[in-house]
Amino acid sequence: MTNTLAIGLGGIILLALGADFMLNDGQSTLFLGRKLIDFIEYLAFWR
Repeated sequence: MTNTLAIGLGGIILLALGADFMLNDGQSTLFLGRKLIDFIEYLAFWR
């Protein structure tokens, strides 16, 4: 991955997080974080 591509992807992620906090008060980020924790616990069970 080149530096230009990494900076571009990082910018897109930051813009998406900023839009989520501006438009939804961070509810989408919180939802995805909770689902990620549930998924990690599910995978740990099968380990």
